[in-house]
Amino acid sequence: MRRREFIRLFSSTTVAWPLAARAQQAGKVHRIGFLGSATARGSAKAVESFRAGLREFGYVEGRNIGIEFRWAEGNYDRLSDLVADLIATNVDVLITHGTPGTRVAKEATTTIPIVMAISGDAIATGLVSSLARPEANLTGSTYFLPQLNAKRLELLKEVFPSISRAAALSNPDNPVSRPIIPAMQAAAASLNVILEVVRAQGPSEFSPAFAAMTKSRVGSVVVTEDGEFAASFRTIAALALANKLPSIGAREYAEAGGLIGYGVNILDLYRRAAYFVDRILKGAKPADLPVEQPTKFELVINLSTAKALGLTIPPTLLSRADDVIE
Repeated sequence: MRRREFIRLFSSTTVAWPLAARAQQAGKVHRIGFLGSATARGSAKAVESFRAGLREFGYVEGRNIGIEFRWAEGNYDRLSDLVADLIATNVDVLITHGTPGTRVAKEATTTIPIVMAISGDAIATGLVSSLARPEANLTGSTYFLPQLNAKRLELLKEVFPSISRAAALSNPDNPVSRPIIPAMQAAAASLNVILEVVRAQGPSEFSPAFAAMTKSRVGSVVVTEDGEFAASFRTIAALALANKLPSIGAREYAEAGGLIGYGVNILDLYRRAAYFVDRILKGAKPADLPVEQPTKFELVINLSTAKALGLTIPPTLLSRADDVIE
């Protein structure tokens, strides 16, 4: 190639690239509304997983997407106002966490697409009537919490066969709790265990809840699903340890200091939520995107907590664990 031709080619390339870049930057910036039931701090890892998922599909904040966050901070009565505020900002899609936020969003709009990053048993709670063909403007990920929490109780009984009385830490304000408790009660009956339901709506009620467990002389506690519980796993795990109670909850609960964790990888579900957002922003209708269920449930054992409680975990359970924290 002659020198003059090379210069002409190089000049046209350098001119075209900035023009293309400016054209891309001038394109539509999609607006995502994120409705959080807990706190920004407690949900930081989940939000970062969602952002990472978006980046995998080519979405970067400040360039082609913007995210508006609203946090209920455990007060579910605020959700209606928060979702109305998000809708007023003309978001293109709403992201929700948990049943309360998803239900409020569904009641607030029938036109803006809603993606459940995670929701407990969308069928049992009436969010959708079909996973394969979700109604109207709602899709995302769900899993069957009643069976999951029943399994957690079974795991506790397997580890500690002498347990005759157990507690279920539950938030009565969360509608997902309604199908969970009957399933746990049925499991408790088959295990010859008395199940006590101990209610807490937020951090200010955690200490009294554990005081009530100690007074009732329960032998263990199952931490059921709730956005505020998830944001306070470290506090709940510390209270369980201080009250000498073997405990089980989500896999992240064990990572925060709880004895046993059993459940789905919530961070993976938040990353997966980006897939639904991408499909919707490219023109897909939520009703044409089947609601997904995680297929892998992970078992985590915290041996450090077991040692602090003076407990020995059976080798058979340790061999089944996906992760052992020492």
